[in-house]
Amino acid sequence: MSTSPVIPVFNGRTLAFLSLRLWLGLRALITGVEKFSARITIQEPLLGADGKADPSGAIIEIERKVYGLSHYNALPDSLRTKFAEEPLLPAFLMSPFCAVLGPALIILGLFLLVGVASRFALFAMGVLYTVLTVGLMLIGQDAGVSWLAIHVGLVALALSLADANRYTVTRA
Repeated sequence: MSTSPVIPVFNGRTLAFLSLRLWLGLRALITGVEKFSARITIQEPLLGADGKADPSGAIIEIERKVYGLSHYNALPDSLRTKFAEEPLLPAFLMSPFCAVLGPALIILGLFLLVGVASRFALFAMGVLYTVLTVGLMLIGQDAGVSWLAIHVGLVALALSLADANRYTVTRA
């Protein structure tokens, strides 16, 4: 009768992978969701101390953050302009890339959080971050390149620990 070695449920490699998976998943999910946000200004009547509208009819403007499909913006306008002026970035690829960036981040983030096809999601995330890095290199955004390099490093570390993936829906 042979017995296989018992792998502790909470060994260091498993917890390290889980930590990276959660962080990278949340980072991608929140970044993707934020691409559907906007700041809008609304006007409301000025309220007096009694909570009623000021009799003079004074109005104040309040800025609020809202989310919605109609607010989707993959890139800030300043970056979009710089990318449009860069001759090494094919203009015909910008529109489809921008169209899928937010949804791709959301899907990859959810895959990692839930534990569906974690290796594929991590690899796809690494490719996405690499493509974003190339764009930032071309427009001279060195700080953004550094931030994305850290993300790619975390993805690579997570992939190297993927064999310790225990808490998942699928094992891939």
